[in-house]
Amino acid sequence: MGESVSSNPRFIIYAHNATYDKLHQVATLGLTAAAMGKDVTVILLFWTIKKLAEGKINVVDFPPEYQAYHDEVTRLLTERKVPQISEMFEEARKVGQFRLVACSAGLEYMGVDAESVAQQVDEVMGLPAILSLAAGAETTLFI
Repeated sequence: MGESVSSNPRFIIYAHNATYDKLHQVATLGLTAAAMGKDVTVILLFWTIKKLAEGKINVVDFPPEYQAYHDEVTRLLTERKVPQISEMFEEARKVGQFRLVACSAGLEYMGVDAESVAQQVDEVMGLPAILSLAAGAETTLFI
């Protein structure tokens, strides 16, 4: 797919943590930034690659310190019809410039099927290319 040629402000999210609470922030921030006309790239690292490869991107899970709230929050998400992570990613693509990039080293480190992940993202890139892409971005987040 190659590097974006958009002149829009670039909004980069390094997505490392794969529990639902973190992925929800990645998805909502990415969707909102895309809707605001920003050129959004979400870079999937370690645990987000693993979760995507295992088909668990929409699983509602939380860090151990928040397990006591799991049932209540899951109920509230259902009641309020909060979209799934994958649905928010798709919506972001529809409303603006949004793409998912997987770090090639993360594929190797996580021991996942690189081909299956490659089919679920817009691009697989090495860290030097990722850092070049992110250089000079208006916003850079690590979640």
